Amino acid sequence: MSSFFRRKGKQKPYIKLWLGVADGPTWQPGSLAIALENLLLSGKMASNVEAPERWYLALLGFAEHFRTSSPPKIRLCVHCLQAVFQFKPPQRIEARTHLQLGSVLYHHTKNSELARNHLEKAWYISQQVPQFEDVKFEAASILSELFCQQNLVDSAKPLLRKAIQISQQTPYWHCRLLFQLAQLHTLEKDLVSACDLLGVGAEYARVVGSEYTRALFLLSKGMLLLMERKLAEVHPLLTLCGTIVENWQGNPIQKESLRVFFLVLQVTHYLDAGQVKSVKPCLKQLQQCIQTISTLHDDEILPSNPADLFHWLPKEHMCVLVYLVTVMHSMQAGYLEKAQKYTDKALMQLEKLKSNPILSTFQVILLEHIIMCRLVTGHKATALQEISQVCQLCQQSPRLFTNHAAQLHTLLGLYCISVNCMDNAEAQFTTALRLTTHQELWTYIVTNLASVYIREGNRHQELYSLLERINPDHNFPVSSHCLRAAAFYIRGLLSFFQGRYNEAKRFLRETLKMSNAEDLNRLTACSLVLLGHIFYVLGNHRESNNMVVPAMQLASKIPDMSVQLWSSALLKDLNKALGNTMDAHEAAQMHQNFSQQLLQDHIAACSLPEHNLISWTDGPPPVQIQAQNGPTTSLASLL
Repeated sequence: MSSFFRRKGKQKPYIKLWLGVADGPTWQPGSLAIALENLLLSGKMASNVEAPERWYLALLGFAEHFRTSSPPKIRLCVHCLQAVFQFKPPQRIEARTHLQLGSVLYHHTKNSELARNHLEKAWYISQQVPQFEDVKFEAASILSELFCQQNLVDSAKPLLRKAIQISQQTPYWHCRLLFQLAQLHTLEKDLVSACDLLGVGAEYARVVGSEYTRALFLLSKGMLLLMERKLAEVHPLLTLCGTIVENWQGNPIQKESLRVFFLVLQVTHYLDAGQVKSVKPCLKQLQQCIQTISTLHDDEILPSNPADLFHWLPKEHMCVLVYLVTVMHSMQAGYLEKAQKYTDKALMQLEKLKSNPILSTFQVILLEHIIMCRLVTGHKATALQEISQVCQLCQQSPRLFTNHAAQLHTLLGLYCISVNCMDNAEAQFTTALRLTTHQELWTYIVTNLASVYIREGNRHQELYSLLERINPDHNFPVSSHCLRAAAFYIRGLLSFFQGRYNEAKRFLRETLKMSNAEDLNRLTACSLVLLGHIFYVLGNHRESNNMVVPAMQLASKIPDMSVQLWSSALLKDLNKALGNTMDAHEAAQMHQNFSQQLLQDHIAACSLPEHNLISWTDGPPPVQIQAQNGPTTSLASLL
């Protein structure tokens, strides 16, 4: 909260507008599509004190001293502000004091009813005082936040609408209140109303000559259109935004932050579509852009147009966001060591920053990605502990849990597959399907659930029902290139288990064609080793070797422990069949090493108390996890 005083000679600070990454399920675990659903406002403007009495300045000075003490002495601060009313102050001072009291109580105490009482009085009195916009609209803004905190959304909406209606001659507040109401509709998942408001804001900003804030409104609208999958509307809007951003001449940091916002939308759009190779130029531009921003210094020279008094995100938050989308790209592409490196950097950056709702979202999404990396690279015990960490974060924020519950159960389902607990995997995926309405995440879950049914071998009716809904040859439910390629792989896997080898080869070659087109390395490795296995079964050892060797090389590069285990077993048998005794011995030794690593990790994971999370399928995450005696699953069938 800013100082009660407007210090002489000190300019009004920027208001930082946090347009956050999507909390809700907007990708398969680990996609960001996620991303950007919230329009979070922060930053408070100090107000002028016109013709103050000496007693008022004295009490205000004491209040500010107590508020900024270390630690803050909020009770004494409140007492000083309440003492102002003993002097029967004029309306301007009375309204401002009610606002200051309401703000202090709202931000520093749990006395929301008293805070609401003061803010309502500030809003009511300030409307009777001419040219008192800052107090009037800040009271409306904070009061609507308090209403939302108390789940009184139906009280917040008309308050904001009225404030928007009477603020048209005050560009800064009119834009800020439009953003705030759009944020409220976004949190309610009413994206149509939010888009309409952002469109109104963009036109208003154009009329008052603020191309910068017009771009912010349009980019925010583009973010929501991406979430709604209205791609026909997104493409022309992003083209217009790109033109505005490039042509706008102003504060360098503001210009670069617009460019980061624009590029983040482009990158997440590509990643959501599973186009890992196509996104590389945009991702490179984004990384260069954040490097440029990190070298710029904010000289605090304020723009002449009050409608330009907004930031999208602080530089430090943008840096974490760029790390995050880089991790997303690395995960989809199968560069798992790179994904872990950037996750570590992002988490280190987060540790340096103050706790914040949008940063908590970033942290959860980063952990979701790194958990999948651990499962692939054979670090299940670490993955399980990080799943427990996500549970703890979600315990602290009901909204975070609501938006990430489906992803959390999906991660548990993937863990269950890795430790061969197929019944638990089915229960986790079924729970995740019940909790999500997001098509990409739904398709990802169904694809993994189908793999569970294939491995169980006796769930034909359920399996065929699922496969009909993710048929890659026609009416595939989403536009994701990556998910469609994965659906072809699942078809190939089923055909392999059923002994229909020619059909399996057709599906797997389609997977290879799609995965090679977009550098989906893990799908490529899985398809190669399965094709190698088919050729081995058919007795075509040379062709099998031509598939398995590159599969092993690619799996080592990722590194994917399961594919390396599978490939080394095939290489052992292939080299025996081909009479290559030394190569067969080397492959057998590799297979033994991978088996031991996986077995040790399997025992470690199943021995953790967090392993009991595999039985959690209802309600919020358990607060405490009871330890168990030892592993309850077998690695035999996995090996």
